[in-house]
Amino acid sequence: MSARTILYTGKGGVGKTSVAGATAVRIAAGGRRTLILSTDPAHSLSDSLQTTLGSQPTRVAANLHAAEIDAQDELSGHWGGVQAWLGRVFAQRGLDRISAEELTVPPGFDELFALLRLREHHDSGEWDVIVIDCAPTGETLRLLSFPEAARWWLEKIVPLQRAIIATAAPFARTVLDLPLPTDAVFADLQRLSANLIAMDAILRDSDHTTIRLVMAPDRMVIGEAMRTFTYLNLYGYLTDAVVVNKVFPADVGGYFAGWRAHQQEQLALVRSAFSPVPVLEVPYLDREVVGREMLGILGSELFDGEPFGAGPLAGASPDAILHAEITQTVTTTADGATLRLTIPFVEKADIGLKQVGLELIVTAGKQRRTVMLPPTLAAYTAVSGTYEDGALEVSFKRER
Repeated sequence: MSARTILYTGKGGVGKTSVAGATAVRIAAGGRRTLILSTDPAHSLSDSLQTTLGSQPTRVAANLHAAEIDAQDELSGHWGGVQAWLGRVFAQRGLDRISAEELTVPPGFDELFALLRLREHHDSGEWDVIVIDCAPTGETLRLLSFPEAARWWLEKIVPLQRAIIATAAPFARTVLDLPLPTDAVFADLQRLSANLIAMDAILRDSDHTTIRLVMAPDRMVIGEAMRTFTYLNLYGYLTDAVVVNKVFPADVGGYFAGWRAHQQEQLALVRSAFSPVPVLEVPYLDREVVGREMLGILGSELFDGEPFGAGPLAGASPDAILHAEITQTVTTTADGATLRLTIPFVEKADIGLKQVGLELIVTAGKQRRTVMLPPTLAAYTAVSGTYEDGALEVSFKRER
């Protein structure tokens, strides 16, 4: 049986690691065999759990293990042959050893290799639930786009390159003063691509794997989360909840009362932008969230209030799939594109559309929803919309 996998990501500083840790602690307390992994290059999971962690799972509490993946170890295992060959190429071109070693690893590959460890743990059968504390959103999006590129590269480019190398090698060795890639290099590339494709299958298995976005109630942070949400939908990854952390309570006074009012305005934007995905609110706690006791308190705030206490998710467990539908999809043609949005329970006559740059503003009666369009639609303009069976389809025309 596949492990339930939950990936947490968000802008740096919003409390992503604390929320991921609180989720894992809460699930483990319920008796599920739980593993939490950090793939963030700037690990802070050890600090959060107040436990020394390494790449291999360490027992933290009953039913709870944790690990911080060492990207360098993963790099050696997945990229060693390619790294050695590139190092020789760069060295022969006159680069010093340290610079050559740095250039042998493309940006973002260390985080990618860390995430690949997910496949090993997923296939082991040891865990009921795996919680991933991912890198900040920008890095995570780059990682999630790699598998699709890897599939194309493995199917189209590797066979062609190997054929060219095999045919031209004798001539190339006499003309070029450079080492040619060996079978070990191609083996590394093929193995990496195959692992990426297998990991992609795990991440796209929406019956078992979901992503949860963590944000603070600040306009800039919410804007990034909205863009991330759009990209995740485009890649076909299911977002089943968004978490708004560090919300000032209603009884806050004095200086922070103004901040509370500002946050409530931003929360209204979150509810409209991410609807119908559940929005989980976490109050600003009076102590630093460090250690399992505080993570337990954070978990209670996260999963005991609405919508779990008396709302639509009443009785749901933290590892349940809280929302089961990808709410945005985009299809493109040579001269147009169509954006499909799930907007249930509205009347067709009440829907309005307005495009401002890459923001599509959808009104449904008195409700207003702002959708961040992907950059691929920068050259497109919304021209019409149709509403049927709870879904709005917006047609775009490419500007000439």
